[in-house]
Amino acid sequence: MSNETVEIAPEHDQVGPLSDLRVVEMGQLLAGPFCGQLLADFGAEVIKLEDPGKGDPMRQWGRKSAQGQSLWWPVVGRNKKSVTCNLRTPEGQQIARDLIATADILIENFRPGTLERWGLSYEELSALNPKLIMVRVTGYGQTGPYAPRAGYGSIGEAMGGLRYITGDPDSLPSRTGISIGDSLAAVFATIGALTALHGVRRTGRGQIVDSAIYEAVLSLMESTVPEYQLTGYQRERTGSILPNVAPSNVYPTADDSSILIAANQDTVFRRLAEAMGEPELADDPRYHNHAERGANQLELDDRIADWTRRQQSEDLLALLEEKGVPAGRIYQAKDMLADPHFAAREGIVTLQHKVFGDFPVQNVAPKLSSTPGTIRWLGPELGEHTAEVLGDALSRTPSDIDELRTSGVI
Repeated sequence: MSNETVEIAPEHDQVGPLSDLRVVEMGQLLAGPFCGQLLADFGAEVIKLEDPGKGDPMRQWGRKSAQGQSLWWPVVGRNKKSVTCNLRTPEGQQIARDLIATADILIENFRPGTLERWGLSYEELSALNPKLIMVRVTGYGQTGPYAPRAGYGSIGEAMGGLRYITGDPDSLPSRTGISIGDSLAAVFATIGALTALHGVRRTGRGQIVDSAIYEAVLSLMESTVPEYQLTGYQRERTGSILPNVAPSNVYPTADDSSILIAANQDTVFRRLAEAMGEPELADDPRYHNHAERGANQLELDDRIADWTRRQQSEDLLALLEEKGVPAGRIYQAKDMLADPHFAAREGIVTLQHKVFGDFPVQNVAPKLSSTPGTIRWLGPELGEHTAEVLGDALSRTPSDIDELRTSGVI
């Protein structure tokens, strides 16, 4: 599937601030490839090595279109060059070595020891390319007793503590609805890669970036560990509320909508009380400060819900905005596509896809004022760039490429 390139911000340089970087991406699914997507979004040349004939499973995963093709692959594969290469063969391993010798960053998310078995250890590769940064994304990291285990994002979310505190207190622990563990590990891997790149510019030497899924999740767990160790307090699942922080919840409306209202600060709660037509609530001993509102959270939420369920959602939002009370709808994709703020900031952009036609996709974040990232193309066809990359980067002749293809190496 080749895709037309769409310029999103023609007034800016379309190349991107990382356009001087070459990245070789190995591995599959989400944790490693999302790191590659983030780097590619800001202009890095990301060369994705995929198994001939089948490629990354993300080409088949997720919701499929009427044409039977994945709607996830165009997103995670965007801005990348697809090169087929059988890494289980000596010839494929040599192609990888030759590419990595020209690269700034290598991303891989195989089980620890896999690259070493293929003769692609960091020691061997850094001997060819001393500035190489090897980004390794796994479930448990490269060291420790669990390192050899297979590690999926869901297990990392559980081990990192997120699953236990997610969901309703009367139900089993819940997932968040997206692959948050994989994505977090990829974000931290990206931070690590760029930090290591700064180190290269200072020392001339590369290094390994070891991003473990469970550690990425753990890093977001706020003060849960010292809370338990020092006070014996274990956070539990609390559904839609944050315990002792009130009011901050989802409230019903007359038109069967749900509005999230966050008015837990003293001054903001006073404004909410005025909007409710009950300004005296701000001075009520049960609600007059943060601690008292937290102690009386349930009855305060019930009181607010009694008021909101008599309001139409649009009228309620307009009133809360007028009073300076933070509030908003619980968005679904249809709301994002229709929202004028999303449109004004180009949070979702539409590119042309050969099969799907108009293809909406979330834009690059964060926004840079002078050298923003761009989406130059959607996920490519398997092996679409093999001849181009092997010819340009490795000086392989057309006959060389034909021979490699015939032998099943690419």
